[in-house]
Amino acid sequence: MSDRRAVLAALLSLTALPALAAEDGSRVEPVALPFAVKAMRGPGSDVALSVATSGLLPVARAPAGASADPKATGNTAPPSVVVVWGEGGGAVLSLDGDRLRTTLIGAEAIEGFAAAETPRGAVPGSRRALNGPLSAYLTEPTRALGGAPGQGTVLTLRERQPLGVTAEPKAVPVTTQTLAPGDGRVFAGRTPQITRLDGRPAVAAVTAQGPAVSGLAVAAKGTDGVWTLRAQTPPQAGKGSEGAPLALAAVADFTGTGQPQIAAIRAPDGEGVLQLWRIADGTLSLAGEAPGYAGPVAGEAADLAAPVPRGGGAPPDLALPVAGRGALAVVSLKGGSPVERARLPLPAPAAHGVAVLDAGGTAKTILVGLADGRLVAVSAP
Repeated sequence: MSDRRAVLAALLSLTALPALAAEDGSRVEPVALPFAVKAMRGPGSDVALSVATSGLLPVARAPAGASADPKATGNTAPPSVVVVWGEGGGAVLSLDGDRLRTTLIGAEAIEGFAAAETPRGAVPGSRRALNGPLSAYLTEPTRALGGAPGQGTVLTLRERQPLGVTAEPKAVPVTTQTLAPGDGRVFAGRTPQITRLDGRPAVAAVTAQGPAVSGLAVAAKGTDGVWTLRAQTPPQAGKGSEGAPLALAAVADFTGTGQPQIAAIRAPDGEGVLQLWRIADGTLSLAGEAPGYAGPVAGEAADLAAPVPRGGGAPPDLALPVAGRGALAVVSLKGGSPVERARLPLPAPAAHGVAVLDAGGTAKTILVGLADGRLVAVSAP
């Protein structure tokens, strides 16, 4: 018991450190938590959606007239929350107006939701992407074939179908399709990201070809309901013979063209290069890139980048750590090539995640999980 009190006292003393400020006036302030953060999930993640619609919290209740079921169709937007947890505790972060609200809940409850991130049949340790009725995850692990842990030979796409009006209880129909990258490639151990392309569902994923070569792939659903691999990038070499595969930073309409683009980080475990890829006419083309950014290393589950919505119809920026993870950058990709709008020093390296809370489509707070177990809140530039 004395050891736990000592850890708690140390954490509270760390949160008492003064806030850091950037040149644009943005502040980096510690969030007081009675536990060290070891895991973090942002809005739109499986865990955050589950917590937000579980009824555990008042903030988790959907607005009147909206469906709180993330598997339903129609208006399915649940409240925006960020979930963090560690040994002995968990917390849900949300916005109360412009103020950050912290609600403590049991770590056991959150860990139960986290266990569901890896559905039955998925590659051990992998996470599924979930958006409305669609989920995407990796299956058929390749370790036995000499692949790296977390890789899969197949991308599995499951879609819940409308049940319709029925007088008797019936199971919700589900369609399942699988895709393989081909050409000696497998899917790398990166969580897929779901988006929409030409008004229809699409999924971005990372492929791998050996331990140090990787690329991007986009799967899209056709008008006939059949999923196909719409586009793939040429393979790119990582850094060294054991370089980490490309990291998916985010998928969003960063340029304001009405179609999504993919932000990715090449060699994310070193002096990583932030890349922006456009999707058009069945091809992926590199729109621009800039060195000096970091992403998750191979096998790391943290989401270290997030779109930063600006409101007013402006395209979002991207928040991610710089190389070394000692600062958080907010980058504009509107023109294709990355342009830094702000750089915010962090009191310890980013490690467990970067997530954004917005109100009315405008970012208010960027949360960063640090390597020393602290959580800091950054006022959005």
